Amino acid sequence: MSEDQHSPTTAGPEPADAAAQAPDAATTAPQPPAPDPTPQPTPTVGAEQAAYGRPAGSVLLDTGQQEDPHPEKLVGAAFAGGLVAAIVLKGLARRKHR
Repeated sequence: MSEDQHSPTTAGPEPADAAAQAPDAATTAPQPPAPDPTPQPTPTVGAEQAAYGRPAGSVLLDTGQQEDPHPEKLVGAAFAGGLVAAIVLKGLARRKHR
C-alpha cells in the first residue's frame, strides 16, 4: 500500500465535459432575479410607543392579540396536567403488574 488512502481524488467530470453537458441558454426558462442581498431593517418600537411590556428599541410585533396578563396560570395548568398524567400512568402500571 504505497498510496495514501486519505488523499483527494480526481473523480468528476472534466470542465470541457461539463460545458458540453450544460443545457443551451436559449432553451431554458428564464431564472427569477436573485433576492436583494441587503436585508431591510426590522421595525422597532419608538420612544413614544414604549410601554412596560414593549420597551423602546424592541422589535415591533403587531399581531393583533393581547398579551396574557397572568401567564403563571398557564404554568400552573401545565403542572397540574403533568400530575394528573403521572397519577393515571401510575394506576395503569399497577393494574398491569397484578
